[in-house]
Amino acid sequence: MPPAPSQASHSRSADSVLLLSLDSCRFDTFAAAHCAGTIPHLAAIGPLHRALAPSYFTYGSHAAFWMGFTPGVVGSSEPWLNPKAGKLFRMAFAGHPGRAGGSDVEGSFLLEGGNLIEGFRRRGYRTIGSGAVDWFDTASDTGAVLAAPFERFHFAGDTWSLGRQLAWIEAELAATPAEQPVFVFLNVGETHVPYWHEGAPWERWPSPCVPFGGAVCSAAESRRRQRDCLEWADGQLAPLLERFAGGTILACADHGDCWGEDGLWEHGISHPATLTVPLLLRVRGCPIAA
Repeated sequence: MPPAPSQASHSRSADSVLLLSLDSCRFDTFAAAHCAGTIPHLAAIGPLHRALAPSYFTYGSHAAFWMGFTPGVVGSSEPWLNPKAGKLFRMAFAGHPGRAGGSDVEGSFLLEGGNLIEGFRRRGYRTIGSGAVDWFDTASDTGAVLAAPFERFHFAGDTWSLGRQLAWIEAELAATPAEQPVFVFLNVGETHVPYWHEGAPWERWPSPCVPFGGAVCSAAESRRRQRDCLEWADGQLAPLLERFAGGTILACADHGDCWGEDGLWEHGISHPATLTVPLLLRVRGCPIAA
């Protein structure tokens, strides 16, 4: 279980930001758990939105996130829900500013620098990040690209490390003055293949979702395991979500997985199943509805 929040770092200011990435979590997985009431802490962030991710694999989506291109709701003209109408995290001099006034919506974060993490650092934020999947491996040249902008970054080492990640984040927050705003990024790996979490009543391998796996794969088992991992993660995330309840929380998936649609399995290919993701948003304590 994640540690209980310390008295010194229980809640963050309204200016603090939490960006939560549920790796590979399909929209239908999240929607089913949301409807059943089995992910109460994530659901408390705000209304659930069906959105399209900027890419169909981890690196592509997070590289876009770093530039303010977060998942967008199709057909919405609302800033933040549709980054084309106006980005929540707007990089100065980068990309389309959105429709008239879209980039200047009250509550948006206008940032200067090479990416949003650098932008928050320039504004005096402490930037803290932790990634679970290999694209965040700081020992690799590719992983170092996503991790490099952070003041402090922790690569978990495997995709079932949420407990250790939360303990590390807790220690970092405890070392941060209460008056200093923070930008925290967390990539949750349990919802990524092989869909396993600590204490799960099934073996990690073999995975029920394997690229080109055909008959060895199971959509039903993939759905069951991913949802169980999501529900388990919800309980683990409760203290961190509560700490940022008065600030800004953007929770989403970076992409989904194919579970046999059009003969495809897993991600890394452009398909409605890999691009359709859940999105929940709370800005300075206010849930964002359509």
